[in-house]
Amino acid sequence: MATGKKLYFASDFHLGANGYASSREREKRIIRWLDSIKDDVAELFLMGDVFDFWFEYKTVVPKGYIRFLGKLAELTDAGVKLYLFKGNHDMWMFDYFVKELGATIITNELVIERSGQTFYLHHGDGLGPGDKFYKFLKKIFRSGFCQWLFARIHPNLGVGIANAWSQQSRIAGAKDEYKIQHQQEWLEAYSIEVLKNRYFNYFVFGHRHLPLDIALPGNSRYINLGEWVNYNTYAVFDGTELKLKYFEKAQ
Repeated sequence: MATGKKLYFASDFHLGANGYASSREREKRIIRWLDSIKDDVAELFLMGDVFDFWFEYKTVVPKGYIRFLGKLAELTDAGVKLYLFKGNHDMWMFDYFVKELGATIITNELVIERSGQTFYLHHGDGLGPGDKFYKFLKKIFRSGFCQWLFARIHPNLGVGIANAWSQQSRIAGAKDEYKIQHQQEWLEAYSIEVLKNRYFNYFVFGHRHLPLDIALPGNSRYINLGEWVNYNTYAVFDGTELKLKYFEKAQ
C-alpha cells in the first residue's frame, strides 16, 4: 500500500496533441515523473486536459496511452488516491476510469482541506471574465443530448472529427508570458471574487497553460499548473506549503 503523504497536482498533458511522436515522448516524460513521485504521493490530482481528446462510447475508448494508463493503475493498485478532472478537451469522461483505476471523476470544482489548509480546485475552463465563446460551447458539449448524438456516430468518424478539432488547441502555439495586469489573468480575477465570500489558502487551476504562483488578498495564493509541452510543471503539497515545480524542462 502507498505510504506517501504528499499531494501532487498536474494538468494539461494533452496526450495525443502535436502528432504521434511528440505525444509518445511526452507520455514517456510523464511516466518518468510519476515514477519519481511514487514513493511519497498519497493523492494525485490530474486536473483536466490529460488527453487532447477523450470520448467513452459504451464499449469503445480512444486508442493509445497504454503506458500512461498502466502507470496510473500501478499507483492506484498501491493505494494512491487518484482524481481526474474533466477539462475542455476531455470533458466526456464517464465511468471507464472509475471502473479500471478506481479514480474519482471531478466535473467542476473540488474543495478539500488537508493539514488545516483549504484548496479550491478546478480545471479553470469557463471561469472568470474570459472564455466567453467557450462558455457557450461548454453548455452544448456537456449536455446529455449532445453526448447522446455524438455516441451515435461511428468511432472512426467521431474520433477523427474530434481529433481534427482538438489539434487547433493553443497548446501548440507560442509560449505566453504573464504580465502583472489584474484584468488580464482571468483566473486570478475569479479567485479574488471567490475570496470575497469564502477564504481558501490555495486556488489551483490548469487550462491557461501558464505556470503561475500569484499572491492574492489575505495571504491566499493562486497556482496555475502550466502544461507539459513547453513547461513540464506541477505542484506538490507537503503538509505545510504548496510549491510549483518543474520536471525535466522540454527542449
